[in-house]
Amino acid sequence: MCVKVACVGGGPAGLYLSILLKRQDPSHDVTVYERNPEGSTYGWGVTYWQGLLDKLRTRDPESALAIEEHSVVWSQGVAHVRGVSTRQPGDEGHGIGRHKLLEILAARARALGVRLEFDHEITAEDPPDADLIVAADGVHSALRTHHADRFGAELEPGRNSYVWLGTTKVFDSFTFAFVETEHGWIWCYGYPFSAERSTCVIECAPETCAGLGLDGGSEADALARLEKLFAHILDGHPLIGRAAADGGSQWLTFRTLTNRGWHHDRLVLLGDAAHTTHYSIGAGTTLALEDAIALADALGESDNIPRALARYERERRSALLSPQSAARHSAQWYENLNRYIHLPPEQMFALLGQRHSPLLPYVPPQLYYRLDRAAGQLEALRRFKRWLGPKIARSTHARALATRK
Repeated sequence: MCVKVACVGGGPAGLYLSILLKRQDPSHDVTVYERNPEGSTYGWGVTYWQGLLDKLRTRDPESALAIEEHSVVWSQGVAHVRGVSTRQPGDEGHGIGRHKLLEILAARARALGVRLEFDHEITAEDPPDADLIVAADGVHSALRTHHADRFGAELEPGRNSYVWLGTTKVFDSFTFAFVETEHGWIWCYGYPFSAERSTCVIECAPETCAGLGLDGGSEADALARLEKLFAHILDGHPLIGRAAADGGSQWLTFRTLTNRGWHHDRLVLLGDAAHTTHYSIGAGTTLALEDAIALADALGESDNIPRALARYERERRSALLSPQSAARHSAQWYENLNRYIHLPPEQMFALLGQRHSPLLPYVPPQLYYRLDRAAGQLEALRRFKRWLGPKIARSTHARALATRK
């Protein structure tokens, strides 16, 4: 069945969905509308892991190969705290520039016959003529907001402040750096995304941000202050903010988005329009692309669009339970940094790697560290952690839902 589809939003999710739909059936009429000019994007690098790359190879080998060729890889994490650097091996991570990722996906979509309409804003009052409209227009989705009563969006703000920056320092590992100031701790997540650049996400408590004067004054002054604080990992390289034309770099508070429903009539939510997960787990792009895969699969296996949308929503809601729990606990770990920062560096870094655990907030940190080390050797303890962790996660999720009601 030939379907006319309009994807509103030219980010990774919308572009990849258009690719998959045209691969399924070249007769599908697919258009991607993006309100910004082609080549403009806000952000530095994005991260993903081997599991996503394997899925992309299966779905569209051509774009997967291009993404892999333009990615950098690391297999270690390093944490700097109180003058001590601790390295640990980890899963193989990948970084790619957001601009390059969008360029690859746009070129592949065009090659398959997708129409790309840049500098073209779609409004809820004048929706495109299509069998299916995909709202891939981000966390502030205008299409979703227009039908707020149907989707029931909720935004839950976090506590900490953060800013997304770039640097010419190319890190060789996923790098964490924690710096103590007279106004509290401030920290950085750094990872490479090309042979020339890395991303630096800098985070701190709001009172630290205010005390350091980072949330006022000029961007140049704030960057100079941050470069001084993180000089030990930047090695003389500058931090880079957004272009002035893009509004400069701003300190933000992350907001976790959930929706009561994901589809209404011929409109369906995709990616950040449907959900967000805290940046500290590095899964935003992965989850958006997995949304696109699930939606394409559902549409490809049913001629009934409402039934396909219901299946898509059901499957993705279930798949998101684990990463959403991990993201919630990861954000809380950083919001409660003082609970861990005074541990010996090797213990602190070990618990940094365990920050997704629903058990960690309920167990004294040093006891958790000893149990975790023992669990690496004793199968019985590993089974106990696997059994108890999900029970606590489900209980925490149920309490959160009950509180909202």
